[in-house]
Amino acid sequence: MPKPEVRDVLLQVISECAPKRPGDSNLQSRSILTEVRDRLGGARDHVLEEAILTAFHDLLRTGYLAWGFNLANPDPPFFHLTEQGRKSLANLSRDPSNPAGYLASLSQAVTLNSIADAYLREALACFVNDLPKASAVMVGGASESIALELRDAVVGKLQSMNRNVPRGMDDWRLKVVLDAMYSFLDQNSGQMKKELRDSFRSYWSAFLQQIRTARNDAGHPSSVDPVTFDTVHASLLIFPELAKLTFDLLQWINHEYK
Repeated sequence: MPKPEVRDVLLQVISECAPKRPGDSNLQSRSILTEVRDRLGGARDHVLEEAILTAFHDLLRTGYLAWGFNLANPDPPFFHLTEQGRKSLANLSRDPSNPAGYLASLSQAVTLNSIADAYLREALACFVNDLPKASAVMVGGASESIALELRDAVVGKLQSMNRNVPRGMDDWRLKVVLDAMYSFLDQNSGQMKKELRDSFRSYWSAFLQQIRTARNDAGHPSSVDPVTFDTVHASLLIFPELAKLTFDLLQWINHEYK
C-alpha cells in the first residue's frame, strides 16, 4: 500500500473521530489504527500494519499528534491533536499535510510540467517530515519553474509573430525576468477577459512574492529560524492558486493574444 494513501486514510479517520465538543469520545490509538486497517482492507497484512504504525508515529514525531487526553489520562493509548494538527485537518482534502489529497485537488485544476511536479512533490515530502526550510526552497523552485514556463510561451509567441521580445525577458536573473513579464502582461491585459485581468492584477505578484520570500529566507538566512511551519504552510496553500492563474495566462498567450 503506497505510504501517501495510508497517511491520507489515517488523517481522515482521525478527523472523523476527533472530539468536536466537550463530552465527545476521546482518541485512542488501538481503535483508530484498527479502523484505518479495516478501511484499507488489510486484515492479517503485516506489511500494511507496519505502514499504518509508521504513518501514525510520523504524525506524533512531527507534531501533529501528542500522547494523552488530559492530565488525568496523560499516557498512551490516549492521544490528541495539537494546534498544528487541528490547522491541518481544517482543510484536510487539500492541505499539504495530506500530500495525496493535496495533489489530487491540484490535478483537478492544472497539470504541472515535470520539473514543477518533481519539486512540489519533494516540497510536500519535506513538509510532512518537519523540514520547513527545505520545503520552502522546493516550493519556490516549483513556482519558478511554472513562471519560466509562462515566460517561454510569451517569448515563443512573440517570435512567431515577428515581434521584439521585451528587454529583460531573457535575463538570467529571475527577478528581472518576472518584472519584465509583469510589465508585458499588464500592458496587454486589455486583451484579457475581465476575470483573468482582475486575477492577474490582484494576485500574480503577491503569490510569487510570498513564495519567493520564504524561499530566499530559507536559502539566505539572516536568523536562526527564518522559516516557520506557518510560513511554508501558507506557501504550499498559495501554490495551487498560482499554478491555476499561470495556466490561465498560458492559455491566453497561446490562444487569444494578438
